[in-house]
Amino acid sequence: MRDLAPVLWSLPWVVPPAVVIFRARHSLSLDDVSSVPPPDAPRVSIVIPARNESRNIERCVRSVLDAAYPNFEVIVVDDHSTDGTGDIARRIAGDDSRLRVVDAPALPDGWFGKQWACATGARKSSGELLLFTDADTRHSADLLPRAVNAMRARRAELFSVAGNQEMHSFWERIIQPQMFALLSIRYGGSEHVSNAKRPVDAIANGQFILVRRDSYDSMGGHAAVRDRVAEDMAMAQTFVAAGRRIALFVANDQLSTHMYRSLPELIAGWGKNIYAGGRMAALGGALGRASYPVVLLAMPVLSLVPPIVLLGGLLGLLATQWLVWAAIVVVVSILFWAALYRYMGAPAAYAFLYPLGFVMLFVIALRGVMRGQRVEWKQRSYLSS
Repeated sequence: MRDLAPVLWSLPWVVPPAVVIFRARHSLSLDDVSSVPPPDAPRVSIVIPARNESRNIERCVRSVLDAAYPNFEVIVVDDHSTDGTGDIARRIAGDDSRLRVVDAPALPDGWFGKQWACATGARKSSGELLLFTDADTRHSADLLPRAVNAMRARRAELFSVAGNQEMHSFWERIIQPQMFALLSIRYGGSEHVSNAKRPVDAIANGQFILVRRDSYDSMGGHAAVRDRVAEDMAMAQTFVAAGRRIALFVANDQLSTHMYRSLPELIAGWGKNIYAGGRMAALGGALGRASYPVVLLAMPVLSLVPPIVLLGGLLGLLATQWLVWAAIVVVVSILFWAALYRYMGAPAAYAFLYPLGFVMLFVIALRGVMRGQRVEWKQRSYLSS
């Protein structure tokens, strides 16, 4: 039994990756949904909130306008940009009547900017379906028809997809997989989300949320989540709480997003979500939310213990059993991260740097905990509920 001790000790570190892989198997892909628009294709209003998105807006808008769908309009909401975002969008609109650019009114007290821009676009739209998508996304031509078909097939009132996350820089490849692994541990595969019975188990991807207008209006639209930093998760939770059906599909070949491009952007971007938004998904009610800071910080710390112990064992500072335990955990971890990197389209060799990823996760989590419900993003300060 003593010989098995290292194996038994390794289970708390080895089981979670195995659970992630097992749960991810229960996901549905848009690849398996027809790309032919329905004969009675409902009108879709595509709303793109944009604040200082000059580097992204043209790529996003042109990809959306290329949709192989017969009945849609595009509304770019220029949210007081100072970098020419609105000018770029208006230049494109001059060549395509399906695109309109509107200016967001002054931001009211108690609203986050993105929610206010989305609400503004919804008020200006005419579609039976509303699609809210981020300015840093790129859509394939078949994304919209596949999404509408999947939404109808699942009889969903809110439909979202998890797409490919572009990672071009070193720090993107170090940090992004960590964050999406964290989400996978918490929420599982797409079918776990689609079949969620408890609001706390529901989530949507704010990069692509397709919703029925009648449901959106009756649920209060973005006003219902106006002060939530993770408005996509909050909206999904609101729908599930009201007994309305949501659905999530994987769309790696149809949606691509370049979220953050530098280390400061990664820290600021994830820092605003990981605590203020994440605590609303904590299990255990009020007790779970109260203990969330401890749990959040403990995860990367505990994940760093095995590689530290392995180093100590190799240097002859620890007993053999500790060395064996650490070796088991580290090898399994490297295999898990290698598989995740391959899935996300990045070099599998980055798996050997997974401890650095946990260091950065701790830094981002600590920053989020220290800021609490205070959020700063794009030269604005908010207080998340």
